[in-house]
Amino acid sequence: MIIPPIFGAIQSIRDGLEKRYVAAYLALTVVGMGSWCFHMTLKYEMQLLDELPMIYSCCIFVYCMFECFKAKNSVNYHLLFTLVLFSLIVTTVYLKVKEPVFHQVMYGMLVFTLVLRSIYIVTWVYPWLRGLGYTSLGIFLLGFLLWNIDNIFCDSLRNFRKKMPPILGVTTQFHAWWHILTGLGSYLHILFSLYTRTLYLRYRPKVKFFFGIWPVIMFEPLRKH
Repeated sequence: MIIPPIFGAIQSIRDGLEKRYVAAYLALTVVGMGSWCFHMTLKYEMQLLDELPMIYSCCIFVYCMFECFKAKNSVNYHLLFTLVLFSLIVTTVYLKVKEPVFHQVMYGMLVFTLVLRSIYIVTWVYPWLRGLGYTSLGIFLLGFLLWNIDNIFCDSLRNFRKKMPPILGVTTQFHAWWHILTGLGSYLHILFSLYTRTLYLRYRPKVKFFFGIWPVIMFEPLRKH
């Protein structure tokens, strides 16, 4: 997930949206680029470029979700400081311990926070956003589940694939599915967050599909009478 978020960031700038949504799109692009670099080189430095931006991007997503119902262009310095401090602590500890489980737990905490906030919004604030909200969460959590299954049962899955035809073996490449599903789920989550925000700011957001397949948000301000 590299190119679509870049277009999302450009469109956000053109529409005059708050900078945090531009940051969210660009953070997703950085994750995609880091993942691509790691899988192309399999070097430890590139692994960090893959994994640490996952933490940073999720922190941006958390900030966006918890600031959906604030005045336009407001800044929550307390939350901002907390998320920056969390990112620094995770980075420092992970560089020292080099333990993947620590990264997974920290990332899971951020994802869990996003899940709770999203459920709150679609349950108590904007129930008509359940379709977009649950779709983004469902796709992302499915990818997250497959990622953990692949981490736990990697050797078993590898042996299983050796006994299967190559075409069928591809379907058990859960790590690949993790990248596809979480990339798409993260992109849809940004759309969900943006849709929630623009509704609160009294815009008329609509989800449209480029070429009939790729979702984007188009909107216009409410006209004053």
